[in-house]
Amino acid sequence: MKITQAFTFEAAHRLPHVPLTHRCHRMHGHSYRIELRLEGPVDSHTGFVVDFFDVEAAFNPLIAQLDHHCLNEVEGLNNPTAENIAVWIWNRVRPLLPLTAVVVYETPNCWAEYNG
Repeated sequence: MKITQAFTFEAAHRLPHVPLTHRCHRMHGHSYRIELRLEGPVDSHTGFVVDFFDVEAAFNPLIAQLDHHCLNEVEGLNNPTAENIAVWIWNRVRPLLPLTAVVVYETPNCWAEYNG
């Protein structure tokens, strides 16, 4: 069984490794959407792969580090591309949950998906 739980947060960032003329070199913000995709057997007693409240509890400490912050100032995110944010989340959540993918949407039309 596959399940997905989505989260949102607001944050600013700049991409330090693009040319000075690239618009993402300047500080700007996004309304990020994160999808945590999980997979596993359905527990016959609970009926869950993982309780969504447990997913939320595992991810809330990371949201607290990201929401309304400058991502460049978050430990490990000095180059906060969608790709790097996805890996950063994976490395922190995967030990806690049976993740199969982390999807980071910078906009409704642009995203990165990481599956380890």
